[in-house]
Amino acid sequence: MSPVAFTIAGFDIRWYSLLIIIAVIISYFMIINETNKFHISKEFTFNMIFWTLVIGILGARLYYVLFEFGYYKEHLSEIFMIWKGGLAIHGGLLFGCLTMIIYCKKYGMRVGKMFDIVVVPLLLAQAIGRWGNFFNSEAYGISVDYYTLINIKIIPQFIVDNMYINGAYHLPMFYFESLWCLLGFIIALFVRRRKYIKEKQIFGFYLIWYGFARFFIEIFRTDSLMLGNIKVARIMSVIMVIVGVLIEIIQTRKPKLDELYNHINGDEVRF
Repeated sequence: MSPVAFTIAGFDIRWYSLLIIIAVIISYFMIINETNKFHISKEFTFNMIFWTLVIGILGARLYYVLFEFGYYKEHLSEIFMIWKGGLAIHGGLLFGCLTMIIYCKKYGMRVGKMFDIVVVPLLLAQAIGRWGNFFNSEAYGISVDYYTLINIKIIPQFIVDNMYINGAYHLPMFYFESLWCLLGFIIALFVRRRKYIKEKQIFGFYLIWYGFARFFIEIFRTDSLMLGNIKVARIMSVIMVIVGVLIEIIQTRKPKLDELYNHINGDEVRF
């Protein structure tokens, strides 16, 4: 298995980068399709996605480098080599959310609405992006016996064969996370079409869904970012779940017809 998808004019195009690009393109069209239903300007949406993506990727890399600074201080030239991996989803979420908040506030757009719109394709993007970890031979779990992988019937044979890394077979945690995100994406598609779903509840669902799974996935991962003896992703996952639950409780207690996600207002952003 090679991390390189193909080569153009001597330049390697890696699967990691290619899959991120594919995920971004699919997400963009899904977001545009959804914002069109609410008469939100394409220009506003494009600019928001652009800045959120740029700053989110930079944030994801910064987050990763900070927690792996012991390595990068000796290899400064590798800090910008994101095509080789090393993007932390929690860093991307933090910086991406801050960017969206600032941008939406600037133009008077409801932040909760945009969070709801974005997190649905985000789940699909995460499901796709995790396969970049597969080609980079990263984001795997503890070593296990070959037949343990075979007996987990949902793991395809080609994944089993490529989980032989550094002299042992490993649990394909990237694969489990990808499946979980794909399932969450499908559920979210139906959830946001519910008649009385409120703004921020889809975002709350995302926080709970992903945070819950990532907390347990981190138990088995062997390449986690660490803060002392604690896996940082587990701390962030707990925070995500708590915030998600609080959002759901607060929104559920509001009157039935208040802040409905599918209600089209006349005050949406039009450039």
